[in-house]
Amino acid sequence: MSADAAVVVVSYNTAHLIGECLDSLDKERGTLAQQVVVVDNGSRDGSVGVIRERGGVELIDAGENLGFGRAVNRAAASADAEFLVLLNPDTVVLDHAIERLVGFARVYPGHGLYGGRALHRDGSLEMSSCWGLPTVWSMTCFALGLTTFCRGSARLDPESLGGWRRDTVREVGIVTGCLLLVPLVLWRELGGFDERYFMYGEDADLAFRVRSAGLRPIITPEACIVHDVGGASKTSGDKQLLLFQGKATLLRDHFGGWQRCLVLGELVAGVALRAVLASIGPGRRLPAAADWRRLWRARRQWFPGYAARPGG
Repeated sequence: MSADAAVVVVSYNTAHLIGECLDSLDKERGTLAQQVVVVDNGSRDGSVGVIRERGGVELIDAGENLGFGRAVNRAAASADAEFLVLLNPDTVVLDHAIERLVGFARVYPGHGLYGGRALHRDGSLEMSSCWGLPTVWSMTCFALGLTTFCRGSARLDPESLGGWRRDTVREVGIVTGCLLLVPLVLWRELGGFDERYFMYGEDADLAFRVRSAGLRPIITPEACIVHDVGGASKTSGDKQLLLFQGKATLLRDHFGGWQRCLVLGELVAGVALRAVLASIGPGRRLPAAADWRRLWRARRQWFPGYAARPGG
């Protein structure tokens, strides 16, 4: 193989971010032989020009918004490395993070998916490098509002993984795409991302499939990045709509029988509760109150989940 790691970055109108991300990849590569592939999803802000200024970067100019999963799959098809690494354009690599992650995966093979620790610019913890997988219990907690009003509770907000600060080696449910390493052989065996997931949910779906293969995703704090979470996203309302469309698809895909009916009902009930609370009294101070009301009004759009791709 020609590289230790093929690093894939998907860009969409991230001209203000992508340059720093790519510069940090080069600066912090250490002794790692890395292939860097950037897919630009039809940016209109000059992102392509910023990317072309960087040497050693393979650019795939899609000319349209392929979505995240489809864009990653397109880049991964040309990867020639032992590992595939996904990295957000709104990240900055710290202290040879990719090299450390590759080294960790080699020492601890058999986990399938590997991730690291994310920080905000001020050095505080950014939680979204990993999550717990959804369960009947976690969805019950969502339906009752506990995941919002008991945020960060290991028992009542289980997908947040409680107060764990991502500062120890630990097996997790989901390693998110902001920093995710997977052996390229395994990626291809699993068929990469399910392209029905336009954005959000594809990494959770991959985690479910990896765990079904008997592997257990894992985090190491030795691989650390800065993540300007949301810097590469649309408005919070648009993001929330896509998040719930992905969540509905995920629940339909990985729960069966009565459990599927239950968790989908709990998803709707949780949104309804927050929308009602966001319209009355103190509930108007609920985080993203206006977005919850908008999400409820748009439930017929997100609840069916992502449609199958034509011919899929």
